[in-house]
Parts: sequence; C-alpha cells; structure tokens
Amino acid sequence: MADDVDSLAALAISRRRFLQAAGAGLVLAPLGAALARVAPTRSLSFVHTHTGERFSVGYCNDGVYQADCLTQLNHFLRDFRSGEIHAIDPRLLDILYDLQVRADREFTFEVISGYRSPQTNAALHELSHEVAVHSLHMVGQAIDIRASGFSTRKLHDVALRQQTGGIGFYAASDFVHLDTGRIRTWVG
Repeated sequence: MADDVDSLAALAISRRRFLQAAGAGLVLAPLGAALARVAPTRSLSFVHTHTGERFSVGYCNDGVYQADCLTQLNHFLRDFRSGEIHAIDPRLLDILYDLQVRADREFTFEVISGYRSPQTNAALHELSHEVAVHSLHMVGQAIDIRASGFSTRKLHDVALRQQTGGIGFYAASDFVHLDTGRIRTWVG
C-alpha cells in the first residue's frame, strides 16, 4: 500500500513537472522564433529627405546597444529645423530592424521626421492638426519613414503585423509613422 501511494505521488510530481515544462516550451516557442531572427549585429541605413544626409549604422552587437553609434544616430535624427538633438529610444530602432527582417530585405529608410523639439512640433501642429500636440517625436520615440524601393502601403502592412507601438499610414504624404507608444493604428 505504501508503495502504491509513493508511486502515485511520484506520478503526480512527474505529471506536474511535465506540464510545467510543456507550458514553458509553449511560451518559449514564439520567443525562440523571434530570437532566431536577431542577427549578431543589427544594422540600419537611412537617408534624410530634408537634409540629404545618409547614415548607416550597426547599432547593436550581440544584444548590446552601441553607445557611440546611438550618439551618432541621435545627431542624424535631430530636429533638422532647429538643430536640437535628443536621445532616440533604441526600441524604435528595433522596430525598424524588425521591419527589415519581416520584409526579408534590407532597406534604406527615408526619414521624413525623427526627433522634433516642442517648438517645432507646436509650429507643425498649427499648420496641420494631424500633428499631435503631445507627439512622441518630442521624446525621441517616433519616426516618420518610407523605405527606398518598397511600397509605403506594403511597408504599412508589414508594420501592422509587428503589433508594436503606434502605426500611422499617411497615403497622401507617402509615409508611415512608427512609435514605441501603446499599440494603436490610424490612417491620416
């Protein structure tokens, strides 16, 4: 009888461990797929539509953001109207990188707007109420882009599949807005 109780207890523990391991495997499966897409070096290429400047950067190596590269990128994505520089959220770069991975191609991202100072944002809001008063551009968490040689509508579709942050599609102006805020979508 004692052996039967011990066997049942062992079976219950084994079953519990199996279910925990299986559950962990189910949770880790999507994570494993995402990690498989991450290259040792995450690189991006840009051209700024207003300044004509070009910039290519390997901003993350082996999961570590490269401070010197981020500093250069902050300068590149500065408010081109005022020259003001602000730190860009590295998660925004990861969103751009993931767009490339999901589209299975490297892009040169055409930057329409990166960081915007509060003064620039207010002036743009006066011209167009499509510019948010509390835009995430003002805190380095938003970017307006196109991808050279890739349909902006298709870029928008790829971004929607990411389900990260805010995604705005401006067909008339031919750009996609991406940000690291809460998940939401809109058409401007």
